[in-house]
Amino acid sequence: MLPTREEAHRLLEEAELHNPGPWGDHSRVAARCAEKIAVCCKELDSEKAYILGLLHDIGRRFGVRHLGHVYDGYHYMRRLGYDEAARICLTHSFVEKDLQVYVGKHDISQSEEKELSATLYALEYDEYDRLIQLCDSLAGAEGVMDMEARMLDVKKRYGFYPPCKWDATLRLRTYFEERMGRDLYDVVGRPADTSGGL
Repeated sequence: MLPTREEAHRLLEEAELHNPGPWGDHSRVAARCAEKIAVCCKELDSEKAYILGLLHDIGRRFGVRHLGHVYDGYHYMRRLGYDEAARICLTHSFVEKDLQVYVGKHDISQSEEKELSATLYALEYDEYDRLIQLCDSLAGAEGVMDMEARMLDVKKRYGFYPPCKWDATLRLRTYFEERMGRDLYDVVGRPADTSGGL
């Protein structure tokens, strides 16, 4: 189950009141990118793509957290009955299904990490998981970013970026470009000259 577009916007705006920051605009950019790509891909629902993009980082509502925002978002959306959005809150950070390659602090308990890991490994990724992973990697707070520039920005801020995650993210771009029959940036817009902010 998913909220409507209007409800998703309301949830995001409410979340930003609890924890203001560039993550809200990053989520809006990811949503617009997801919608545009979905329009070009048969069998993807552009409205669903937009809503999932908008809510992928909703766990940031609960404060400045790293892996914690994945855990918080997953459980928050499940409590609201939005299981499809909950799934995306979990999968968007894991192009590779491995919590150990998460870029950022592991700021959840050992039992919470075990729960996330077991839930993640039990999932079979679908097109929406892959789509939001892609859009997360090209959405800056101020607009579309070059994916490699965004990954370099993350590497600069955290000190590393696992090569396997880098390669898997670039494969996502190729995958969706082949599905669309078009260059990614012809669809979502050319990258802005900006730092990621997220």
